[in-house]
Amino acid sequence: MYKFFLILLNIISLAFLLHGQPDSIYNDDPTQYLPMGMEVAPFRHYSAEGGIVDRVRVHPPNWWTGMADPTVEVMIYDEKIGDYEVRLSDKAGVRLGKVYRVENPNYLFIAIETGPGTQPGFFDIILTKGAQQKSYPYELKARKKDTSKVQGLNASDFIYLVMPDRFANGDYTNDSFEDMLQSGVNRDKMFFRHGGDLQGILDHLDYFKELGVTALWLNPVLENDQPYSSYHGYAITDHYEIDKRFGSNELYRTFVEKCHEKGIKVIMDIVFNHCGHEHWFIKDLPEEDWINQWPEFTKSNFRSAVVADPYASQSDASHLFDGWFDYTMPDLNQKNPRLANYLIQNKIWWTEYSGHDAYRIDTWYFPDQDFLSDWAKRMQQEYPTIGLFGETWTQQLAVQATLAANDRLTKGYNSNLPGITDFQLNFAIEEALTLPQSWTGGLARIYYTLTQDFLYDDPMRNVIFLDNHDKSRFFSTVGEEVDKLKSGIAFLLTMRGIPSMYYGTEQLFAGLADPDGKVRQDFPGGWKEDKVNKFDPSDRTAAENDMFGYVKKLANYRRNTPALYNGKLMHFIPENGVYVYFRYDTTKTIMVLMNTNAEATKVNTARFAERMGGFLKAKNVISEKILSEIDVIEVDKSSTLVLELLN
Repeated sequence: MYKFFLILLNIISLAFLLHGQPDSIYNDDPTQYLPMGMEVAPFRHYSAEGGIVDRVRVHPPNWWTGMADPTVEVMIYDEKIGDYEVRLSDKAGVRLGKVYRVENPNYLFIAIETGPGTQPGFFDIILTKGAQQKSYPYELKARKKDTSKVQGLNASDFIYLVMPDRFANGDYTNDSFEDMLQSGVNRDKMFFRHGGDLQGILDHLDYFKELGVTALWLNPVLENDQPYSSYHGYAITDHYEIDKRFGSNELYRTFVEKCHEKGIKVIMDIVFNHCGHEHWFIKDLPEEDWINQWPEFTKSNFRSAVVADPYASQSDASHLFDGWFDYTMPDLNQKNPRLANYLIQNKIWWTEYSGHDAYRIDTWYFPDQDFLSDWAKRMQQEYPTIGLFGETWTQQLAVQATLAANDRLTKGYNSNLPGITDFQLNFAIEEALTLPQSWTGGLARIYYTLTQDFLYDDPMRNVIFLDNHDKSRFFSTVGEEVDKLKSGIAFLLTMRGIPSMYYGTEQLFAGLADPDGKVRQDFPGGWKEDKVNKFDPSDRTAAENDMFGYVKKLANYRRNTPALYNGKLMHFIPENGVYVYFRYDTTKTIMVLMNTNAEATKVNTARFAERMGGFLKAKNVISEKILSEIDVIEVDKSSTLVLELLN
């Protein structure tokens, strides 16, 4: 009987490990947001009085010699150290700079300066108060000699956006931890964790390689120890730790190395605007103004136009920049110089530690704009080749342009941000494939959007996309019409800029963002218990294999055709529901014909003579068939032709 009891107990334990929290916390609604019995965290004021120190922290945990900025500001978090004297043990080239004492006695901010020629090694940060002494060993490591290994991004890349919790579970042992606020997994609930992790993505690098992907953008993987909705990663609770349900710092570094071996770059998704309310430094604030505090909960107005509005009220500006995203996402105050330096050093640390290639910055227009400019400048001083692009979800093209580096509109301010997410072009392609052409609408919106590229210093660095983790799946946006999705893909992979595709688009993933959990579905085959494996062509439908093949063909053609990423762009005003543009250089000319009509359309090419002169025929890039007659080209209904012009 005792042996039977032990077996039963083991079965129950295994079931909990595999299926997560007990069924009593779930209801029958797949959109359930909170565990049963839990309420939304109330808004409250946070103080800097000095609470209980859960564990000693030294951030950054180490630094490097030979950095462009010779000073690192070390935060030490330990009990009642605020009035201790500070000194450093002897190490050649290392000198104590300014010491900042703040409201909370559990913190010290210590500037450490390294002179030219300082060698790697350890020294001690020593705190004394009378007879009491605390010592913290600190290491300066040798900096990587070749910073160009941080490869950055350019228009030759093809980015694939992955939500790690929803892609593949490669390690079932890290699905749940008792010491974290949200434990367990439940794949039937869109706002609960599903168990995807870094190992799961690593296990499928060959899938990305085959598809033609050159860069992986992961939604945030830093620790999100929040009591609910922690899966998406945008409520960080420790800036120096990978969430252990995704893996570890060491695994992330290995992930970058393995991706590089496959010729794939890695983009880390980061958040400056806010963090999770369970972040250790929120629960024991260093300073009252570490976050933007209000007498009562005050949400951001989310009105990005305020950034560039010459008539903006201070009230509107305060609500945009200082309002909170959510009750559980305190708004960080980047005007605080110690927080600003903490965030800047953190991203330098991750780049040097992991060697990843780029950052995507969430909600670019919400944080303090001077801070963002300084951060981007500092990053590029340390890593001249690094890729940086910010989320610029705005309704106005001019506002979007002001957020990019060296824009043509802003005087006296430079964001120093090389790339932006081109929402205007996203809105344009959506409208082109869903609304009839008018003087300014439908297909014409693409044309008018591109005519304003003069506002950017370099529009080729804009990241272009059809959808993402916050928007409805493009396949659903175009009414689940395969030809229209193919038109979107053709546009994405032949237009100026850096193309980014959301995971599953190549396999006809559908869903409307109502709520957004519906567009963050699991990738079939990413879990060993899945009955269907979409990584295996034999488990896909004919339509899914056809779409996968279409993306693969065009992405790999693009990768080997410099005219499509370094070449010039010439387009012609859309006529009769057809938009024609060319990508070309001195060696090759690509012609793209987008037909948005509900019937096949014959296009007389006489008006394109300035770009087609000298060419006698064309090759269909997808089918590889030769068109021997190009005076008139027929394009199927709701379809796009990509042609390589031939003599």
